[in-house]
Amino acid sequence: QVQLLQSGGGSVQAGGSLSISCEHSGSTFSSVAAGWFRQAPGKEREFVGAVSWNGANTVYANSVQGRFAISRDNAKHTAYLQMNSLKPEDTAVYYCATDSRAYRAVLMSAENYYNYWGQGTQVTVSS
Repeated sequence: QVQLLQSGGGSVQAGGSLSISCEHSGSTFSSVAAGWFRQAPGKEREFVGAVSWNGANTVYANSVQGRFAISRDNAKHTAYLQMNSLKPEDTAVYYCATDSRAYRAVLMSAENYYNYWGQGTQVTVSS
């Protein structure tokens, strides 16, 4: 059974930076896209961004474009979410997930395309 173990996150003042790592326990990581999602209190979980299986392509939600960066190191079976210029509205629990289909050509934003999920990491941004 694949597990995704997240680390990082925490609390920061507005304008600061945080990062989250997501380590994949299996051997299939290098063949699947990795996505990031977040859920703020009282809101539905939303797509943040994703990186293709080989790291060549990324896509971001409009709300984080230009401030967040997603990357991956397949040798370490790890995906990363770097968050800069954080705003109070970025406060949420952040989740990583991996695509259910290997070598998918298009990066997907809908949750149902992802079959393994991390445990979630709290990010709190104070004003």
